[in-house]
Amino acid sequence: MTKTTISLIKADVGGYPGHCSVHPELIKAAEEKLEEARRAGCLVDYRVMSCGDDLELLMSHRTGCDCGDIHGLAWETFERATEVAEALKLYGCGQDLLADAFSGNIKGLGPGVAEMEITERTAEPIVAFMMDKTEPGAFNLPIFKMFADPFNTAGLVIDPSFHQGFSFEIWDVLEHKKVLMNCPEEMYDMLALIGAKSRYVIKRVYCRPGGKLPEDEPVAAISTEKLYQTAGRYVGKDDPVALVRAQSGLPALGEVLEPFALGHLVSGWMRGSHNGPIMPCSFDTAHPTRFDGPPRVIAAGFQLADGRFIGPVDLFNDVAFDRARHRCLQIADYMRAHGPFEPHRLAEEEMEYTTLPDVIRCLRERFVDAE
Repeated sequence: MTKTTISLIKADVGGYPGHCSVHPELIKAAEEKLEEARRAGCLVDYRVMSCGDDLELLMSHRTGCDCGDIHGLAWETFERATEVAEALKLYGCGQDLLADAFSGNIKGLGPGVAEMEITERTAEPIVAFMMDKTEPGAFNLPIFKMFADPFNTAGLVIDPSFHQGFSFEIWDVLEHKKVLMNCPEEMYDMLALIGAKSRYVIKRVYCRPGGKLPEDEPVAAISTEKLYQTAGRYVGKDDPVALVRAQSGLPALGEVLEPFALGHLVSGWMRGSHNGPIMPCSFDTAHPTRFDGPPRVIAAGFQLADGRFIGPVDLFNDVAFDRARHRCLQIADYMRAHGPFEPHRLAEEEMEYTTLPDVIRCLRERFVDAE
């Protein structure tokens, strides 16, 4: 059976104004470029979206993950959008394009990538999550809750089709290593890692033997690119994306969305240097302005039909998430009241690639030995 590859690739190529949103002309330029590729047979389907100041390219094709042609297409699309951003004098033009030219694979060049090659089911619901003003580890808690927490996902208890649990691929983004861990039996060990979200990040989730889906079939994928590791300095937050499949041997759509009712604390916000709540919001309100935040997440829901995207549905555009948003605003008030003090500001070791070390270096010569 022919497999379908879904690629969600994002980049900040120019904000409007500041770090707030994506100008409509950038979306138009990206759509024109991807339509050319679809007509040429490179893509089955595509959608161009935005979250905050990030341009989001959702593409379906038949060429597998890490395909140079698809990654090259995304790079060229971001370059074209950057040209438009420069003409409009937008802020931070080409910010996430950290290389002078494409070199066969977009990974490590700045943009974030989440990809899955799957065997389409009779009905294939999929959610594309997009975040702004935060880091890849912001997905650790919700992905864990979706696929491993029975208090969130009732199906882990009452549905025999995935009672056996899932496998989690976890990356150490500092040492560039990975480990595969099974839940529920290795849950405690896994939590020891992914609770340190700035270092250990869930990259993929897989099916295990005994379920409705083929063994080792990917059911979730998250971007794990760290901009500062490529640039060697702070150039903006990573603003991760994720793809999650739902229903029929997997968490139901409501179980996939439920973790975001918490408004959990994530790192990022203003200048990438502050902790704050991640707010689930509609497409129309994904324009963070209060202290360049709070951090946002949107959820675009689709049915996949032979590679075609049926949708999107704006899944967080629901009054059921109003209380979550209100809680995020209360948390934002509380965290902002701390001003430059931790825990609102990130711990010093997490500020290494921001501009704070430059301030500290200027002060060092004034220190003398203490008694």
